[in-house]
Amino acid sequence: MKHLWIIANFKSNKNLMEVLEWVEQVGPKLVKGENLKVVVCPTFSSLEEVAKKIKVGNYQMLVGSQDLSPFEEGAYTGEEAASILKQFVDLAILGHSERRQNFHETDEMVAKKVDEAIAHDIIPLVCVQGSDVPIPGKCKLAAYEPVFAIGTGNPDTPENANLIAKALKDKYGQDLEVLYGGSATSANCKDFVNQENISGLLIGKSSLDPQEFLKIIKECSGF
Repeated sequence: MKHLWIIANFKSNKNLMEVLEWVEQVGPKLVKGENLKVVVCPTFSSLEEVAKKIKVGNYQMLVGSQDLSPFEEGAYTGEEAASILKQFVDLAILGHSERRQNFHETDEMVAKKVDEAIAHDIIPLVCVQGSDVPIPGKCKLAAYEPVFAIGTGNPDTPENANLIAKALKDKYGQDLEVLYGGSATSANCKDFVNQENISGLLIGKSSLDPQEFLKIIKECSGF
């Protein structure tokens, strides 16, 4: 049975109190499942308290960062090194289209970030906007996120997303797990995860509402 990844990407939203309230609403409703991987990715400033909240509550949830530094610890003002983030996170979102567009991140920079994540036992989730965007060889988790679908309410079709996922798996190996991201909601999520080559969802706007996020998990996992 394939893994089912449901990942909440809060982007630059929610202060600490709001994030902790979200965790309090979602955490107790999650059930343990060997194939279900629920991840919350808040802002950097919330990571420590979110990790603590999840641990104390024994919630079936992982913590992720929305980025990490391509550099090791040192004189890199404003960067968050993987060796430091490791104490709080299990996963890191890398190469998101918003990072590529707004901060001019290159494929080479994303590859360096993947190396840093792996060196410190953080799972790298590399976002690609099509099958032509390279995925570093050591990365085993990717998200197909077509730019036209990010925050627009206009998702790709499940069938086309499945074709892109298949192309990526054929190119990088069948052990690559491919998620879909881009205007995923409780109304369309099941159609995506039911596709043979899609192993879950990277969710932005719809993850901000805890009840909508729980609906997505329920629709996809049937718990």
